[in-house]
Amino acid sequence: MGNRGQKRAEMVDELPADKRACSSLDFRPSSSNSSVQTHMNSPNSAHETRDNDMETSSSASASSRSEGEPERDSAYGSCDSDDAEQRHSNLRHYRDYQRQRSSTDHGKFKRILSSLSEETGPSEQLASLTELCEVLSFCTQDSLSSMVSDSLSPLLVNLAKHESNPDIMLLAIRAITYICDVYPRSSNFLIRHDAVPALCQRLLAIEYLDVAEQCLQALEKISREQPLACLQAGAIMAVLNYIDFFSTSVQRVALSTVVNVCKKLPSECPSSFMKAIPILCNLLQYEDRQLVEYVAICLIKIVERVSQSSELLDELCKHRLIDQVIHLIDLNCRTTISRPIYNGLIGLLVKLSSGSIVAIRTLYELKISSILKDILSTYDLSHGMSSPHMVDGHCDQVYEVLKLLNELLPTTARDQDNQQVLDKESFLVNSPSLLQKFGLDILPLLIQVVNSGANLYVCYGCLSVINKLVYFSKSDMLLELLKNTNISSFLAGVFTRKDQHVLLVALQIAEMILQKLSDIFLSSFIKEGVLFAIDALSVQENCAQLMFPKFTGVQLSFDSSQKSASKEVPSCLCYAFATGQSLTTSETCSCKLENDSVHKLAKHIKTNYFTPNLSEQGVTDILQKLRTCSTALSDLVNATIGNDAPAQHEGRFYCIVHQIMETLNGKEPISTFEFIESGVVRSLLSYLSNGQYLREKGKAQGVNGHLIIVEKRFEMFARLFLSSSEPYSVDLPLLVLIRKLQSALSSLENFPVILSHGSKQRYSYAMVPIGRRTMHPCLKVRFVRGEGETCLGEYSGDVQTVDPFSSLDGIEGFLWPKVSIRRNEHIKSASCTMGKTESLPHELPSTDNDANLSQSAFEQALNEFAKQEMQLPLEADVNMEVQHPASCSDEDALQKLVFYLEGQQLDHTLTLYQAILQKQIKENEFITGAKLWSQVYTLTYKRALEPIQGNSQECLQSGQNLSVSDKVGAYMQYTPFVSSIYACELTSDLERSSSTYDVLFLLKSMESLHRFTFHLMSRERICAFAEGRIDNLDSLKVGVPSMPHNEFVSSKLTEKLEQQMRDSLSVSIGGMPCWCKQLVASCPFLFSFEARCKYFQLAAFGQLQAQSHQLSHSNSGATSDRRPGSGSLPRKKFLVFRDQILESAAKIMDLHARYKMPVEIEYNQEVGTGLGPTLEFYTLVSREFQKSGLGMWRGEYGLFASRTSLEAEDMGILMSPSGLFPRPWPSTLSTTDDQFLEVIKKFVLLGQVAAKSLQDGRVLDLHFSKAFYKIILGRELTLYDIQSFDPELSRTLLEFQALVNRKKFLESVNGENSPAEFDSCFRDTRIEDLCLDFTLPGYPNYVLASGPDYKMVNMRNLEDYVSLIVDTTINTGISRQSEAFKSGFNQVFPIEHLQIFTEEELEHLLCGEHDSLVFNELLDHVKFDHGYTASSLPIVNLLEIIQEFDHGQRRAFLQFVTGAPRLPPGGLASLNPKLTVVRKHSSICADTDLPSVMTCANYLKLPAYSSKERMKERLLYAITEGQGSFHLS
Repeated sequence: MGNRGQKRAEMVDELPADKRACSSLDFRPSSSNSSVQTHMNSPNSAHETRDNDMETSSSASASSRSEGEPERDSAYGSCDSDDAEQRHSNLRHYRDYQRQRSSTDHGKFKRILSSLSEETGPSEQLASLTELCEVLSFCTQDSLSSMVSDSLSPLLVNLAKHESNPDIMLLAIRAITYICDVYPRSSNFLIRHDAVPALCQRLLAIEYLDVAEQCLQALEKISREQPLACLQAGAIMAVLNYIDFFSTSVQRVALSTVVNVCKKLPSECPSSFMKAIPILCNLLQYEDRQLVEYVAICLIKIVERVSQSSELLDELCKHRLIDQVIHLIDLNCRTTISRPIYNGLIGLLVKLSSGSIVAIRTLYELKISSILKDILSTYDLSHGMSSPHMVDGHCDQVYEVLKLLNELLPTTARDQDNQQVLDKESFLVNSPSLLQKFGLDILPLLIQVVNSGANLYVCYGCLSVINKLVYFSKSDMLLELLKNTNISSFLAGVFTRKDQHVLLVALQIAEMILQKLSDIFLSSFIKEGVLFAIDALSVQENCAQLMFPKFTGVQLSFDSSQKSASKEVPSCLCYAFATGQSLTTSETCSCKLENDSVHKLAKHIKTNYFTPNLSEQGVTDILQKLRTCSTALSDLVNATIGNDAPAQHEGRFYCIVHQIMETLNGKEPISTFEFIESGVVRSLLSYLSNGQYLREKGKAQGVNGHLIIVEKRFEMFARLFLSSSEPYSVDLPLLVLIRKLQSALSSLENFPVILSHGSKQRYSYAMVPIGRRTMHPCLKVRFVRGEGETCLGEYSGDVQTVDPFSSLDGIEGFLWPKVSIRRNEHIKSASCTMGKTESLPHELPSTDNDANLSQSAFEQALNEFAKQEMQLPLEADVNMEVQHPASCSDEDALQKLVFYLEGQQLDHTLTLYQAILQKQIKENEFITGAKLWSQVYTLTYKRALEPIQGNSQECLQSGQNLSVSDKVGAYMQYTPFVSSIYACELTSDLERSSSTYDVLFLLKSMESLHRFTFHLMSRERICAFAEGRIDNLDSLKVGVPSMPHNEFVSSKLTEKLEQQMRDSLSVSIGGMPCWCKQLVASCPFLFSFEARCKYFQLAAFGQLQAQSHQLSHSNSGATSDRRPGSGSLPRKKFLVFRDQILESAAKIMDLHARYKMPVEIEYNQEVGTGLGPTLEFYTLVSREFQKSGLGMWRGEYGLFASRTSLEAEDMGILMSPSGLFPRPWPSTLSTTDDQFLEVIKKFVLLGQVAAKSLQDGRVLDLHFSKAFYKIILGRELTLYDIQSFDPELSRTLLEFQALVNRKKFLESVNGENSPAEFDSCFRDTRIEDLCLDFTLPGYPNYVLASGPDYKMVNMRNLEDYVSLIVDTTINTGISRQSEAFKSGFNQVFPIEHLQIFTEEELEHLLCGEHDSLVFNELLDHVKFDHGYTASSLPIVNLLEIIQEFDHGQRRAFLQFVTGAPRLPPGGLASLNPKLTVVRKHSSICADTDLPSVMTCANYLKLPAYSSKERMKERLLYAITEGQGSFHLS
């Protein structure tokens, strides 16, 4: 082989950059849209390009665009019409230029063709070819014609065979490459003139490296159009034969050719591609990810083609193919591959296992079960976590794993004619140790997957594998497999499923266990309820009620690259995991099961394994004991209802509840079945609610009179279940109860997951409720007036297309004007009125408006706020109408119409899609697929007889404008959740009398008890002091036992919600079954924080923005770690002045708060823009809000009136260890007061900024108190909440209240003659001697009350003093500031969407991670590149330095690198792009250079310092001195 390649490269380097001919690595950009082309760039060239970009700041527009951001979003006026006109003008000029260019190119082609056709010398041929390459490199498809291509093809093929002149060969082959690129149809002409054999001959000769490389490029182009011709000419072996001689980028081109060929492999003559198997298997060991993925695609296609031949499959296994594939799918493999390829490799093993006993033997010997165990173990991580190996409910990874597991075990139905099945069975019989290892690895994981809420396909697949394991295991091995699995409880849960396929397999498992191990498992079957489930299925009537109609399938969303492997999912579970011979459509639509197969098998099991009287004896001792306690508790509750002296029975209540607690927490285990059947859940609910649980709303009015009793019972319950009776007990009794409830919920609940069968998004036009285009199909509806309805007119329209996710209220808004007789008679006046009332929502501030106009609107809203005092500003109301166009005025808010679907009244709170689904679920008739959208639904409408009037406003105003006497004791009556918990409805999908409803409600009660533990225990301590059971005020302090809040999370319901949100129809929460919305609202604690974050984004921002948030916080190894580009919303750029941060923020929010486009910041006289400056903007705004002197927060004890707003800016940061809480301002102060108006403005702005940061996915650097988060979430504050922001004041007030209560208790016992010495004792000091006046502590000018009785505090008015302080601190003194914050927030999106979070979770969501950097996460989530690896000495030094940083230095380092001192929720794992550290090459000594960053890419360029000390010194200097500006680095 010659070295011409090297010499040619040297020659090229000497030429000017714009004059160089294409070298072997300089590929011409393709005009093709092939997916392969996207991976063509050399990694070296890509790195060089990125290095060049990195030499500028993160905010440079070029680098910003390189991170996947659309260019139009990074420039001013991206939406202006002038730019659009300019683009159209440029397009016209470009088209004119192309026409002129095409005409010129035609002439050149004719001249070149004529020159090459003549017998000329090598120099003339070389010149003609050079000119041809130059013309082809710039021409378009219009410039080439079929005639020119056909004429050039034979000439170029002949010149490519020019043995004597390699330069002619190189240019001829390059011209072939360019022709195929410009005019793909020319491949036909080249094939006809034997171009492929000629190119393969050059490759096999490989005399010149550059010629060979050019041949590879040409073959890659030809193979796209003519893969079969390439295969027949031997192209696969030609490109693979010497592949190791080429660079990585050229190897990718070669393998891209093989990929193109393998996509069209013929069914005959396999030898043409089987020869390549050894080389391909060897290439799987390479480290380049793209190379490995190309090889994997080739092997997947080859295995698919030969899957029907056992001999060929055995031959594949001889080349260590299985070894290499197992290495790649191992989660510990260093080579990460994309998820579709990963799934395809598992599918490859499935194909091998289905047809080759050699593959089966190899997989078992290589311990494939350990690999599959690790894959299945990631199933629980799918709840919102970003993992490169995450098992997604909408991808086929678990599906492929289950297919492989099923293939590794023979079928239980023995087929003597199937040699493959017999060979598998014989192998397992002769290798019991391998089968046992397989079962021990897989069985626990399969049970875990089913219990976590897997869909029906996954559930059936897991059960099929378990059934095979149980069937083929001998008794001793089966006992070993089942001893740690609680198989009885698992089967009891499966029997709650309602699909006949699942039930039949579960019955087969139960029968086989009873057949082999009856004496061991019969008692546990009774205890766990398996016996009762089988007994119920053995009754024909019960069995018929359990059966749903034939399963229609849950479509798995297969990736496009895997379409050939998974063309369709069978509609019946009988064929869900069938492999081997392909099934016809008619076969997959017919079910193999008989209608009564479940009933027959259940009856068979009952007859053969259960004695006739076993059902009567099936009540265990522990179940009987719990039933006795439950009955006693219920009887006592019923006996005391209406009793005037219920306190006398509290002792008996205590004994019974204590006995229940002891039983639940005892040494004898209680099964889920026993817990449910005992009735203890219903009796505990009845006890806690004082008998009000499940009473009708009209009859439950008496609950208000029992609130004190309910409070006392919750206190007693907390005292019992939050203290362990056993000194060495690990778990609290409450934790044991919660876990029992969670098990019961998993066993009982049957909320449906309705998926849309992977339907593609398509545009439709919805005429109802407002004419607009939608990205999802519409429902067809015919509106019909109800019979006998005379007050409404007949709807004259035909069938209408209705947005399926519009509410019934929205449909009513469309229909009412058209059917209202009164409206039609007075249409003119009505339209005028509507015109006036509905004009407000359309007056949105535009981004082009003058800032003064927006400011005047802001002032108008504030003036309206001042007039209405305690009510929301008009601005917030307008915003609500903008966010929800279907909303009406107060007069129109009353329900006017009632809708019926097939005679059933529809719930107005649901969308039409949800109403249809709910009706079908109740009737067990699932209409799915195209029929759902093609069917015409008839909606009957009638006049609402009694309009529903809400009383929320009355309730809101009832607590306002209270007199001093009314406020006394208002905050000591009862904790807030007690008054509301029994008035709410959990979900309309459940009957209130069902066991599932009971379990949910007790879980909700226990979660409330857990959240209010401090309140309840403090009240109990105060009562104990009042009654004299404790005498020391220091005893009022309570210690709240810690219990993880995630114990309330139901993994099964979380998985169901995740599946539902991943569905293609989940463009809004209206596209999901109604239980999702109702259960998330009423019991949010049941769902993981990550799942609720996704739900919140979907509910508040819609599908597009929710996907952008998920992309921006994802860090999957299978995806690019760049910011979302085309899928994300366009951004709006604003110019900000650093010395006017709050003023700039106010102008931005005034202009942009109502719009969903993300905000992007650029600072005045700085070149930086993009993610980094934007994150820093939110950080700077956060600091401005924390400056003292603004009059916003507690802790500013000086009078705000003595300072001006300008002076306030020079004040320091307000430090509040307990978090920020609004400073009280007198309720008598008018909003016309300039200083208070400034405070209100700032709270409005703070609300806008907080909401916008959530909408855009940014973090704030603020520390709010827990009580302020409760205000944001709309939760009521009490005396006990003061402890969260002012512990000293809270302690004093609680002690004062304890004194008041003791005085009242003594007076009730002794009358007015209570001991006088107590009257003035507060820590040995008389109350009068404390010299307290009726002013707010810390605010001497804030007078709480005036009058002769309210001058100085004494024992007689101490209760008034405490109540007034509490009222001022958490209600009247801060209510207007709180409402201002909410009004600003509502301008961005409704604040009600946040109510599914706790206070701690909201802080996490709004402010990110509090702990800046966790050292053990650095190696896992930081990328080292361009000269650095994880073991490089500078990297080791850097990690040690970061570990040594204090909290402030870590914050500064984060802000230096990312633009924000806090990490997003999820920490480093959620940072996107991933934090990357690269080596910075310095032109001078590295020790004198400084680190530099690209904040948009989270990219740190670190010089290789000579020592750790020097690195730390330079790094600290950079992060302290480099703050405050964004410039070129």
